[in-house]
Amino acid sequence: MTTTQQNIRRLVLGNWKMHGELAANAQLLSAIRSGWNQSSNAAACDVGVCVPFPYLSQAESALHGSDIAWGAQDISRFDKGAYTGEVSGTMLADFGCRYVLVGHSERRSMHAESSDVVADKAKAALAAGLTPVVCIGESLEERESGRFLDVIHAQLAPVLALGSEAVSRMVLAYEPVWAIGTGKTASPEQAQEVHAAIRAALVAVKCPGVRILYGGSVKAANAATLFAQADIDGGLIGGAALVADEFLRIAEAGASTRSL
Repeated sequence: MTTTQQNIRRLVLGNWKMHGELAANAQLLSAIRSGWNQSSNAAACDVGVCVPFPYLSQAESALHGSDIAWGAQDISRFDKGAYTGEVSGTMLADFGCRYVLVGHSERRSMHAESSDVVADKAKAALAAGLTPVVCIGESLEERESGRFLDVIHAQLAPVLALGSEAVSRMVLAYEPVWAIGTGKTASPEQAQEVHAAIRAALVAVKCPGVRILYGGSVKAANAATLFAQADIDGGLIGGAALVADEFLRIAEAGASTRSL
């Protein structure tokens, strides 16, 4: 592990996906805020939640003034215009968002988003002053065929082509599609192999300090083992982010498994 990697600040980011309702959200956000506020490790790890668009105002109200950031799950490539159903980066910034997910595997598969479109969305996020969390990952067939690193590099290429100044302001998230919502998790060694390859690609564009998160059935029970890997800088958390105690325990693991 290099000195640069040792000094990368951890990030644990929740992705609520299409879950939530006002009353339940209020309880969850309150519990996360109060729990993290009481943690002695709160200064050692960045924490945030990416919520569905209708609940951005609620997240802003509940988390404003705390150490917990909030963000969205998608962004339009366009800043304004006749794009019914789209949400722009300027709109997200109006709600105090810090992060926005781009290229999540569910967007790539269900909405046919290409890696070029993902790069355009990352660029739009940066233009609005947001931090894009660029998601990449392979399917089970691509994993089993041994082509997974080729897939990762192909997905990364249009993003890295935006240049080092842009890439330096991003977060990357490796999420093996076969481990999302399946209960399967990449072994720490499998995850580290891909994270190391991503790190090498970042070094090649002079951005070694960009954070690389792991996403794929991360739970409190396996978080510390995953986060102990040299090139895993935190987690993009799905289902476990909907349970305050579980999410807080994962954040604690992020804060305590590397000296910052």
